[in-house]
Amino acid sequence: MKQVLIIEDDPEIIHLLELHLKDLDCQVETATKGIEGLEKALSLKPDLIVLDVMLPELDGIEICRRLRAAQLNSPILMLTAKSEEIDKVLGLEMGADDYLTKPFSIREFLARVKAIFRRGNMSAPEAPITKETKKMTFGELAVDLEYRKVTLKDKKIDLSPKEFDLLVLLSSNPGKSYDRTKLLNLIWGYDFQGYEHTVNSHINRLRSKIEPDMGNPRYILTSWGVGYKFNEEV
Repeated sequence: MKQVLIIEDDPEIIHLLELHLKDLDCQVETATKGIEGLEKALSLKPDLIVLDVMLPELDGIEICRRLRAAQLNSPILMLTAKSEEIDKVLGLEMGADDYLTKPFSIREFLARVKAIFRRGNMSAPEAPITKETKKMTFGELAVDLEYRKVTLKDKKIDLSPKEFDLLVLLSSNPGKSYDRTKLLNLIWGYDFQGYEHTVNSHINRLRSKIEPDMGNPRYILTSWGVGYKFNEEV
């Protein structure tokens, strides 16, 4: 049973989402204020956080930032108003995994939730997964696709779903350069046109967790004028 935390101050939206999430056999917790939601997220470490941007006490963007700063890697689905284009960009840059614009249909909401759960149970390499690639080792860095686990010097590294998927894609295709648009399409799975700089934020967070020296990356290299690639010489 998946655990979902809804942080939303509109009781009608909470009731509607809770009703349909329970139909997916999810255990649902709710919070109506920002600070309460932040505390519950850190305590529960749920399988999914549905996070509204506009909240009393603490807004969703700041909650997202604090959760990622605290190394909480639960997927975050942000809810934004139609006019809050900047919030979509900021939310993705702070580490949100997806967003929905209000008003949205329940069918679309459930589709996004199911997609997030599916991604949580699989990796996203461009090349086919084989017995040999279920666990990949690059010097002191090991990537286990089957258990979605990353270790560095035998120490577990906690990655968000998007950070893990980026690492898997790049490391499964060492030496191949990907531009930001291509990465958005492969990792986010649908049109995020205009949010290419979001890739930079996720790459920077990923590097901060796996690179011994951020100023001189060993694993994820910048392809100047293109995007990023995984070091084929590791």
